[in-house]
Amino acid sequence: MRISSLLIIILACASAPVHCYSSGLVMASCEDLTPNHTGSSSSSSPPPFTISTDRTEYSGGDNITVTLQADSEPFQGFLVQAREVGRSHPVGSFSLLGAESRLLECVGLPDSAVSQLSGENKHIVRTQWMAPQSGQLKDIQFSVTFVQNYAKYWVGVKSHLVVYNGPTTPVSSGLSPFANAPISRVGCGKSKVCFSIPDNCDPAQSSDCYFMSATATPADSSVKLEMYGTSQGYISIGFSDDQRMGQDDIYICRKDSTSDIQVERAYSTGQRAPEILTLGNVSDIKSSFVDGVISCAFVSKNPISTQRSGAGLVYYIMFAYGLTNNAGKLMKHATTFVSEQKIDIARPQIITNARQPQIIKAHGALMLIAWMTTGSLGMLIARYLKTATQRRQCFGKDLWFLAHVSLMVLTVAATIIAFILSFSHVKEWSGVRMSSLAQSSGCRPLAALFRCGPEHQWRFIFNTLHTLTAVAIKGLSVAAIFTGLYLVDSSEEGWMQKVMGGFVAWEALLFAIQDLQMRWRQKGEILNTEVILFLIFFLGNLAFLVALLVGIGMT
Repeated sequence: MRISSLLIIILACASAPVHCYSSGLVMASCEDLTPNHTGSSSSSSPPPFTISTDRTEYSGGDNITVTLQADSEPFQGFLVQAREVGRSHPVGSFSLLGAESRLLECVGLPDSAVSQLSGENKHIVRTQWMAPQSGQLKDIQFSVTFVQNYAKYWVGVKSHLVVYNGPTTPVSSGLSPFANAPISRVGCGKSKVCFSIPDNCDPAQSSDCYFMSATATPADSSVKLEMYGTSQGYISIGFSDDQRMGQDDIYICRKDSTSDIQVERAYSTGQRAPEILTLGNVSDIKSSFVDGVISCAFVSKNPISTQRSGAGLVYYIMFAYGLTNNAGKLMKHATTFVSEQKIDIARPQIITNARQPQIIKAHGALMLIAWMTTGSLGMLIARYLKTATQRRQCFGKDLWFLAHVSLMVLTVAATIIAFILSFSHVKEWSGVRMSSLAQSSGCRPLAALFRCGPEHQWRFIFNTLHTLTAVAIKGLSVAAIFTGLYLVDSSEEGWMQKVMGGFVAWEALLFAIQDLQMRWRQKGEILNTEVILFLIFFLGNLAFLVALLVGIGMT
């Protein structure tokens, strides 16, 4: 039957957006190489896989062929990086030698990792690694995560040592990331403000540290700023009145085409590239780019202001890093860290990174439940299941009507509770998208109290307005969810927004099929598929909902 065939196709398509890992887009695992497989952990048994290379020594610019091979059972997924011994950042770049792999950008380094292209079984995979042309190169190992299936995988399986045998590159002048670097945690909380990711990491001891410090000298109104972090483009710090981009005073340490580090001052006007300003009263600049690590320090006497006028020392602190294009212009940052609260940089202290409050996560979860399940199901029942439940009543009311009202009441209740949770946390009217949706949601049940009977001559007015407000509120809900996901989804690929896009397409497709089915019935063709379509719609929505709830839990 036509409907049955179509339903099979729909189910196949619907599973794609939430099947996030088999495609190899696993940038979230770049740092710890651990798959985000809920409810499972790395196997402690010896891995039935081997890693081999076609050479045991290398020099700058050399190519090494890396082979991943299964001893017996095949593997479905993998993630491979080259790392210097004892460090957790990737080095070098890969190129593909087969159609079963894909290149990934990790920590802002293009082609610095390789993963699977699909979840099909694999017995052998080859790829080629190219060493950096210059820099302080060291001995490396290839670290690999093998995934045999969703529940069984091995993390950080290492190859044999590949020894660097090229000439030793002298450390560049200026700041060195290690022994000669004045950038360290010395004085943190005592003489300077410090902000680092991971918490309490020390750039003098580890390159796997994103760090900034500020030392204020009130006597001459100067602030010494230090920045440190791994990036192939830039690192930056910003001073803001809130925890979002916009009206921020920014300092940037950017790598130019000759790998020299340039210090720039900028002003952010929102989600666009910041406007570069004249550097102003900045002195004592020291900077370096060594081993993929940017470090810089300077003294600024520019007044820090989020409105370009008036000085102050209490701000949220932002740290961001990202790439530059071929022309040296800033591209969108890969990651942003924001202080938990406003900081007075004249008072030495240690800053912690802001984490999404549980109350805001609860707000997001309630909004998703309301507008991806109860609201959508209530609308579908009212439009398409009247005939399927014809002449079936409960408490003197049609069954479809009771189901519709119950689901919409739950939707309104969840929306109001979500709004109250968010408002109680923010304590101000900071979100028009939130308040508009809450107010609009309350209008529909209020308007329903004034509906006239089904046979009344003015009933068509109520029906029209009811439909228009439903469409408007549905549009507002989708826009609000997309906006919320954009704010909380820190993954490079923005997978939560893509899942939401898949959900919108799924709903549109199912509503279109239901419309088609309703027209067939009007023509006299009897197809008892309304309930089946309803169940498929519910299960599909539930799959998308669970994926996004897991994403919110991971933020």
